[in-house]
Amino acid sequence: MAEPPVAVVIPARNEAPRLPMLLADLAGAPELVREIWVVDGGSGDGTAAVAALAGARLLRATPNRGAQLGLGIAASTAPWLWLLHADGRLPEGWPSAVARALATRPQRAWAFALAIDGSSPALCLVEALVICRTWLLQRPYGDQGLLVSRQALERAGGVAPIPLMEDLDLVTRLRAVVPIRLLPGRYRVDGRRWRRLGVARVSWSNARLRRAWRRGEDPWRLAARYGAYQKAQRR
Repeated sequence: MAEPPVAVVIPARNEAPRLPMLLADLAGAPELVREIWVVDGGSGDGTAAVAALAGARLLRATPNRGAQLGLGIAASTAPWLWLLHADGRLPEGWPSAVARALATRPQRAWAFALAIDGSSPALCLVEALVICRTWLLQRPYGDQGLLVSRQALERAGGVAPIPLMEDLDLVTRLRAVVPIRLLPGRYRVDGRRWRRLGVARVSWSNARLRRAWRRGEDPWRLAARYGAYQKAQRR
């Protein structure tokens, strides 16, 4: 019997309350998931303990999502890689959707539509715009659960070890190698930041960061700016 084809890589930092639910989702399809790597970026809560207790393979790294992803990818062995955010939940029926995607020829990369916890019309608009962006521009972001073959990822140059914009950097290169398509269902992420800061403020901040990155600003400087902004908003 062939080994399960998918290695899941989850960069995490201080996600102990949410990570168990994602790991429970993944436990539902052992015929697909060969290995789960949680790469902890210096959590101050029980994230590492949660990962270990759930049977995931644990790696420790500095808090840098691009580098965390790269570390997990390098440690994994399966031919397909699934890059997931630790605060997400998989949709019902995801195993059949992923199995169909893996069997599709010619090969493609895949991502879910985005769902954000909450029920405001503004969040619904954000979700609709994400679907349009993914469908028309083949530009899913990291919070949509990127599923890609190891071969395609290597051809695209892998994940850059940068602390911010690693997802946009990757899909910009990846879509030149394979088409990126939507999986049925939505990857539901925690909406705490959207609720705390407001949809308009978060959307505007994200758009400014992306624009600065496209203009060539250093991602380390952008990450510092993003971190300072987050701290200021918590006060």
